[in-house]
Amino acid sequence: MKERLESIENRYNEINELLMDSNVMNDFNKVKSLSKEQSDLKEIVDKYHELKKCEKDLEEAKSLINDPELKDMALLEIESNESKLASLNQELEILLIPKDENDGKNVIMEIRGAAGGDEANIFAGDLLRMYTYYAEKNGWKIEIDHQIEGTSGGFSQVECTIKGENVYSKLKYESGAHRVQRVPVTETQGRVHTSTATVLVMPEVDDVDIDIKESDLKIDVYHSSGAGGQSVNTSNSAVRITHLPTNTVVTCQNERSQLKNKDKAMKLLKIKLYDNMRLEKEMKEGSERKSKIGTGDRSEKIRTYNYPQNRVTDHRIGFSVMSLDRVMDGELEPIIEALITEDLKRKLAGE
Repeated sequence: MKERLESIENRYNEINELLMDSNVMNDFNKVKSLSKEQSDLKEIVDKYHELKKCEKDLEEAKSLINDPELKDMALLEIESNESKLASLNQELEILLIPKDENDGKNVIMEIRGAAGGDEANIFAGDLLRMYTYYAEKNGWKIEIDHQIEGTSGGFSQVECTIKGENVYSKLKYESGAHRVQRVPVTETQGRVHTSTATVLVMPEVDDVDIDIKESDLKIDVYHSSGAGGQSVNTSNSAVRITHLPTNTVVTCQNERSQLKNKDKAMKLLKIKLYDNMRLEKEMKEGSERKSKIGTGDRSEKIRTYNYPQNRVTDHRIGFSVMSLDRVMDGELEPIIEALITEDLKRKLAGE
């Protein structure tokens, strides 16, 4: 670890010198890139300086241990610095874990009603409401890009963009199958049913370098529609794009012009294709996947929302909270924090 810290400190000092170089200062993109790298390293370097000072203080305290007049004070100093040193080493271990390059990005979220018919669609709507409240609590902005409403409420499919600070770092654990156990509003006998909705979370990536051939696309335009198929826009502005080689379908209908919907749909298509490539790459890196929480596959059952017992259970880490009502009102933080903590533990163990 010491070698890595020395290397990081040297690079940090090198960046400081480069940022004072007149040739570099005249290159805006270079300054921007170096400033970001410097910012990413600063916390580690500051903590390393604190570690080195603590080590020096510990050695000085140990040198006083044989002085009868200063022995008691020296013993207290040694105990204090050894405790601080252990804490600093642990903090640096965590800081040195490679960061997910997507953590600071906005996300594209797709929620679909799955098994359970109308109740699954209603639950998909409940999940959207939950994430909307959670976004509001974090000061994030949520925009609906496309929606297909269920006949009895909720959505058979809804896609949205969530923008704000470090959105992906919190929501990246949400991909998978969410299961609900409750008495549906459509149930006349009072029986508890089990239904599912799937969630897919993708980082919003700008300027995705993916070559898409025009011949690989099927583009359909149609009327934007609301509940029950009622037209909410008399022009053919909604756009659906199918990427034929992968059978990936994206739709956008919330912009007023067909051109804007097409541009947004193309951006979403690139994000989906990029995300699929990223997941395929991770799947090949088996050792890395073992330390991850969940596979990111929408078919993986990740969480159960049990209404009769007011309980939410995340199956990946065996974590439960007896406050489903508050969770559905956007109080997801206890679950998210438990997932982040477990993720760090697994990565440390992998190191």
